[in-house]
This record gives sequence, C-alpha cells and structure tokens, in this order.
Amino acid sequence: MKEALYEGKAKKVYATDNPNEYLVYYKDDATAFNGEKKGTIHSKGILNNKISAFFFEMLTKAGVPNHFVRIVSDREMLVKKLEILQIEVVVRNIAAGSLAKRIGWEEGRKLPLPIVEFYYKDDALGDPLINEDHARVLNLATDEQMKALKDWGLKINSILSTFLKGKKVELIDFKLEFGIHNGELLLGDEISPDTCRFWDTETGQKLDKDRFRRDLGDVEAAYKEVLRRLTGEVC
Repeated sequence: MKEALYEGKAKKVYATDNPNEYLVYYKDDATAFNGEKKGTIHSKGILNNKISAFFFEMLTKAGVPNHFVRIVSDREMLVKKLEILQIEVVVRNIAAGSLAKRIGWEEGRKLPLPIVEFYYKDDALGDPLINEDHARVLNLATDEQMKALKDWGLKINSILSTFLKGKKVELIDFKLEFGIHNGELLLGDEISPDTCRFWDTETGQKLDKDRFRRDLGDVEAAYKEVLRRLTGEVC
C-alpha cells in the first residue's frame, strides 16, 4: 500500500509512483452538520466513485479542466495532484438547506437566477460564508482566480442542470472544490449525492445526502438510483 497522505470525512488520499498523481479511495463513512452527525451508508464509496467518474468524464468532454485521470477500482480513482484552494464554491438554483433559512424562502422555491456562494474551508470555524473581499484579505485566491471560480461554477451548473433534466433529476444546488496543478486551475474533489442536492423532477423525492441528514431513510437506494439514471448500471 502506498503512503497515506490524507484522510477526510469521505475519502482517503494516497501517494502513487507518479509524483503528479494521487490515488483517491472513497469510504462508506457519512457525516453531516460539520461532522456532528456520523454514520455509515453501505456501498456509498463505490457509488460516489462511479458517479463522480461519470460526471468528471462528461465535464472533460465539455471542456471543463479537472483532476480526473481514470477509475482504478470500484472504490478508487486516479487523479492529478492539486494544491487545493481553501474555498468551497456553492452554486444554487432552488432555495434549500441553509439558503432557505438564511433568506426566509420556503424550500423548493426556484431562484430567479443561479446564486454562486463562497465558503472558507476551515472546520474549526465551521466553513463560514465569505465574499471576494474576504478571500483577498485572507489571501485564499487571487482576484483572477475568484472570477474563474464563479465562471466555472456557472458553466458547470449549466452543463449539469441541462443533462440532469433529461434524466428527470433537478439539480437544486451543489458544492465544488478547485486546486492548482502545474499552474492551471482544475476542478477537484467529487461530484456526487454527497456534494449535490438531486430531486426527482416529478415527485420531488430527494436523491442525495439529505436523506441521511434528515433521517429520511433509503439513503443507499437513493444513491443507487442516481447511478442508475446516469449510467443505466444497477449496483
């Protein structure tokens, strides 16, 4: 086994023989509310690995630079080494979660335009909401990078939203992380039901980690349904 470089809430990262590439292992561990709620979702790692690989391959074809290299096993993918920016980019299309509470809108109300938000990646602070000026003061990213984060967020939103509507899935909101690889800004992390809110367009059924957060049950079944709609694979 190669050297373990990092273990997060949902993934482990290992060194490889190539200094420019990492191996990412997807775990079944589940957390919510900044780690306050913990549990296990059977096969989540397998499902998120396959779902993320599908989205990364699709975005690559659409011209979105990202860290994905290839699937290695059911739970592992090879990725390009990134210096991760300490900023989470959240794009929202419909009021839900913290946004619904913050602006006083009922959950499910469509926003007149997509909203892009930035969060400071700091567990001790609870990943607070920040703006471009905060990012400048904290030296988290350059002005050019901040503009690119917003532009890429909106482009990815357009690509994913259009595709998912054809699968009868509404993209409510989602989180993205980016990093630098050989001087280039690349999309990293994952795109999965852990990091996105997916609702069935006809029934409004939640097909994402909110089923775990809110004790709605059938969490594994929801993740499996997302994979089935994307790829036709029954896992």
